[in-house]
Amino acid sequence: MKAIELQDFNHPLVVVDRPPPVVGAGGHLIDVTACGVCHSDIHVVDGQFSSPLPLVPGHEVTGVHDVLGPVMLYAPWGCRSCWICETGHEMICPDATEAGLIVDGGYAEQMCVPHLEYLQPLGDLDPVRSAPLACGGLTAFRAVRQAADVLHRRGSKARALVIGAGGLGQFGIQFLRLTSDAEIWVVDQSPQKRERALELGADRAVGPGELDGTFDAIIDFVGAQPTLESAAQHVGRRGIVVVVGLYGGRIPFGIGAVPPEAQFMSSFWGTVAELGELIHFAHSHRLEYTVETMPLVEAEQAHQKLRSGLVTGRIVLVT
Repeated sequence: MKAIELQDFNHPLVVVDRPPPVVGAGGHLIDVTACGVCHSDIHVVDGQFSSPLPLVPGHEVTGVHDVLGPVMLYAPWGCRSCWICETGHEMICPDATEAGLIVDGGYAEQMCVPHLEYLQPLGDLDPVRSAPLACGGLTAFRAVRQAADVLHRRGSKARALVIGAGGLGQFGIQFLRLTSDAEIWVVDQSPQKRERALELGADRAVGPGELDGTFDAIIDFVGAQPTLESAAQHVGRRGIVVVVGLYGGRIPFGIGAVPPEAQFMSSFWGTVAELGELIHFAHSHRLEYTVETMPLVEAEQAHQKLRSGLVTGRIVLVT
């Protein structure tokens, strides 16, 4: 089968021919239909996760199972025995083996999945268009849920801020619009992304340094030093900052360093149950996002395009 390998960190991806995957006891095989290209894939190539090599990247996977039919992959596989996994939070299991980050993922024509539970039926969703929901959509879905109680407490007076209007941020804007009454602001350096944010339902879209006032909920899809500093400056008392982005920012925390009783938390991926709920949500609500398809064998070109910062939606590799 055709597959894409990362053979060395900070080197181009390589197209290889591999034998079909060998399915272990209790495992399942899927024929990959599509795999989204995520910024986390770039971090894998850059060695941020210290992934074992060679590795087939890719975790935004849709495919076909011989019994379930069209499916979406839940990629953060936990140990399934610790208390965290027992509560359904496999994505933060300390012994997780995420597909595409630690074990072979979906940049291939086929892949193995260890448990049937990790394959969620797609129904009649388009498997190519829906591939980015598996990570980009799910991560934003959970992040917005983390802020839900604060926003609902304030009702129509709530103000929400989305930092970063890239692929995840665009999902976040829509989930906020569809699940809350908040006034939604967006901050992004790109005029094109700010324009897109307004099209998706944001009330205001501004550049860095143009924010006004405080916000009840801030979701930072960048996570860099300047964006975290901005979040700390603009979160209101008893507000919440949810950090999703992986760009390594750090801020002081303590009494007097941040507004009184403001919450600061990270949010990772989502649960198996939330993936099922997101698929149901996508059946009920038309989510707006652009998908650019590229052939699987052009994975390296897709990565370079994503690195350029010129991608306004999501790239999806198709087999």
